[in-house]
Amino acid sequence: MQYFKLFGINITRRHFLKQSFYDLNYSDLETVINQNNLNNSAAAVLFNWHYKKKENTQCHDKIAKSSLAFFQNNFDFSLPEIDTVHESKDRTVKFLFKLKDNHKIETVLIPFHNKYSICLSSQVGCAMNCSFCFTGKQGLKRNLTTSEIVGQFLQAWRWLAENRPGEERILNIVFMGQGEPLHNFDAVKKACEIFLSQHGTSIGVQKITISTAGYIPGLKRWSLEIPGVNLALSLHSPFEEKRNELIPINKKYPLDEVLATIDKIPLNKKQFITYEYILIKDFNDSPDDAKKLGTILAGKSAYINLIPFNSFPGSHYKRPDLDKIEKFKEVLDTFKIPTLIRSAKGDDVLAACGQLNSKN
Repeated sequence: MQYFKLFGINITRRHFLKQSFYDLNYSDLETVINQNNLNNSAAAVLFNWHYKKKENTQCHDKIAKSSLAFFQNNFDFSLPEIDTVHESKDRTVKFLFKLKDNHKIETVLIPFHNKYSICLSSQVGCAMNCSFCFTGKQGLKRNLTTSEIVGQFLQAWRWLAENRPGEERILNIVFMGQGEPLHNFDAVKKACEIFLSQHGTSIGVQKITISTAGYIPGLKRWSLEIPGVNLALSLHSPFEEKRNELIPINKKYPLDEVLATIDKIPLNKKQFITYEYILIKDFNDSPDDAKKLGTILAGKSAYINLIPFNSFPGSHYKRPDLDKIEKFKEVLDTFKIPTLIRSAKGDDVLAACGQLNSKN
């Protein structure tokens, strides 16, 4: 019987189901190589080939034949399949990816100055059931694997290379797609390690942002396990009763406890916590809402994103008028908190904030 080792465990080829190569961070890859007595140089070559060059073929002339045969025989190099692509009039691109179990997820490329930010999903659906979010209506099906998260990035890059040549510059990664990223902490963490690796995509630590509805178990792991990565909190109301309606998890993890936990996270120089605030007509857009928001964030290393509500099928919420949005910002300005009114991108193809839903 023929065996090989994966993280110290002997596995028979006959019973082995191939693991995705894209589930391995660089340390994992080195471990597999060392445990199976392969050439140590293979790790750097493989990461460089698949992440820096983003090639989807095998690097035949760059790696020893024995190492190449090992990885071909024992690892899966496939990526999520692009099912459909929707291009917005503002050049935003929304992908619907089909996974191996036929579940589907959505991913968005957001253009800015001939570059792109990519909005990644971390779950099929979401358990948070936020009332302002179309994904919440879908329910949670399962967590994504690291390879399914990383695969969104690689497939989007390849689509740009083929369809918008010369524009393959994805400089920012935001975990703001479908799902609660901190509810799938381990896979998101490992995906960040791959994105940050100098052998991998080499994305700068300040170019990755993870958004959370306030999932405290994940926030408590943050400082030790993913330091330096940017954090964004979906705040949306400073009042408990309103936030309970918008974000039901607030009943279990109240806002004051969430903010206290975030305050313990060490920040790098000039680093801020982003506080996202969906503005909903006649619900959380009054001067009193703005004053309370300013009061609880005053003195913190805070940056506020005001996001006018983006409608979706079945929602009863409405977007405020621009005048009311600007007046809300004027109140926050008195608290000397940097505040930006975020313009919607891709809303004509349901690709804007809160509009993602891959339910069949």
